[in-house]
Amino acid sequence: MRGTPRTRRIPRPALGVLIGATALFTAGTLATPAGAAPEPGPSTARVHSVPASAQQQARDFWTPERMRSAVPLDLLDADARSRDAAPRAGRPATVAPTAPTAGTADVGPAAFPNGGGAWTGGGAVVNTAGRVFFTYQGRTASCSGNAVTSANKSTVITAGHCVKLEGAWHTDWVFVPGYHDGQAPHGRWTATKTLSTPQWTASEDINYDVGAAVVAPLDGQRLTDVVGGQGLAFNTGYNLRMYAFGFPAAAPYDGQKFIYCSGTTNRDFLLSNDHGMGCDMTGGSSGGPWFTQFNEATGTGLQSSVNSFKYNFLPNRMYGPYFGADAQNLYQAAQSS
Repeated sequence: MRGTPRTRRIPRPALGVLIGATALFTAGTLATPAGAAPEPGPSTARVHSVPASAQQQARDFWTPERMRSAVPLDLLDADARSRDAAPRAGRPATVAPTAPTAGTADVGPAAFPNGGGAWTGGGAVVNTAGRVFFTYQGRTASCSGNAVTSANKSTVITAGHCVKLEGAWHTDWVFVPGYHDGQAPHGRWTATKTLSTPQWTASEDINYDVGAAVVAPLDGQRLTDVVGGQGLAFNTGYNLRMYAFGFPAAAPYDGQKFIYCSGTTNRDFLLSNDHGMGCDMTGGSSGGPWFTQFNEATGTGLQSSVNSFKYNFLPNRMYGPYFGADAQNLYQAAQSS
């Protein structure tokens, strides 16, 4: 697109040269009950089902060595990105967290705003958030994700490009909540289904870079019974105080630590309708959760976006999609699967 700013977004460029801030892929060896948010409209999520044999293969494939050795995926270039109209609006709706609040770390308040640093506050978020691992075009890669309150107790929210990219659904998809230093303290949860918005699935529209996964039970237990689930918020506007989390793996990070950013967001005035926040997280943080009404003491909040992209001329600013009607439909489709 001549005459327009070029962007960088991960893992695949949006409207220009994308740099992996958040698709932020990495490659290596490779309070209302769930369902209370009303269904906003007819647009439905796109679903990819995973056979049982592939689920077991994925669980076996992701050894501690493979997870620990993940490195940033090469950044991809694109001449242009599809952009649709602003995300469809709906009525404001929230889903309450179901994460336990006991056992939080006894620490002082975290810095706000913060452009990127290790999260030392403890709380539920260190268990509900985690790394996502998968195979992409024959290469092993990683993103970030988060467990949320859901009717099936098995729903993970991430970025659209962390489930499908370049027209193909990722394989060997697992979620590792509470990941640290190659360890999976709560196990490796394999996807039975991965989902994304119809706009991302059809044309990888930058405004709808939202994905989800439904994971299989592990050792007879469901995901949020083990790690808890964060809340969600849809159609709640812009210019909000938010906290973003993820596992960036490109320098100066290494993918082994849990990083956060915080600040008052604004609406992107360039090429998308996303939220923007000062944040230096790098590749591997894609799909990590953004929270409104985040409580530092308990580590709980309402997930309202995910790490999605950066402009190459604004390397210290992260963007995340607005959770409107289509993101809400995606959540409803995932939690009812």
